[in-house]
Amino acid sequence: MSIASHENHLRVIGLTGGIAMGKSQVSHYLSHVYQLPILDADLYARQAVLSGSSILEAMVNRYGTEILQSDGTLNRNRLSHIIFTHATERTWVESQIHPWVRDRLTQDICLLQTNQGASTIVVVIPLLVEAKMTNLASEIWLVNCPVEHQLNRLMQRDSLTIELATNRIRSQLSFEEKCQRIPQDIPIFVLNNSSTLSFLYQQVDSCLRNVPHQDPINPDLSHTFP
Repeated sequence: MSIASHENHLRVIGLTGGIAMGKSQVSHYLSHVYQLPILDADLYARQAVLSGSSILEAMVNRYGTEILQSDGTLNRNRLSHIIFTHATERTWVESQIHPWVRDRLTQDICLLQTNQGASTIVVVIPLLVEAKMTNLASEIWLVNCPVEHQLNRLMQRDSLTIELATNRIRSQLSFEEKCQRIPQDIPIFVLNNSSTLSFLYQQVDSCLRNVPHQDPINPDLSHTFP
């Protein structure tokens, strides 16, 4: 059951999609144009493995100190090599991080509603479906684009070879698999990011208006986007 419901008038938008699909573009637009609070699971995941954390300690016990930088912080490149090379290790790492992230997201959703009176909150969770966090959202926005676009964006963004980029894409569920695993009682809005940013933002505007039980959210037109 979702922590958001029509009864408490809380709208939690679960923004997700494959790697390099354009989730950040959507979340930045929602934040700057509509001033909506954004909770980013990737930021929480980074906090979960800060120096001195129990999760980082567990990782060091499993992989050794070679996953650490000289200052004792996590060497993300070395960890990435491990988890994208060995699926079992990716599963183990996610089993350490995901519960912590879920707890923090749940706490902060409640705090935003209780302390700030937020009625609409955006949670950006790349692995929303894979991590079984769909019940955090009252609706799910799924950003999608052709795989060849995704591959090119990922290679350019992270300076990856085609082999490494392909492995990272394959480590996540496909668009079709995500749709199939989302519970049927949660509305899904698909955002097509295969064209211009203007076209993407028009879809975002439309999705925000597509909730008849709530008052519409008005944009701040002082912010302009290409």
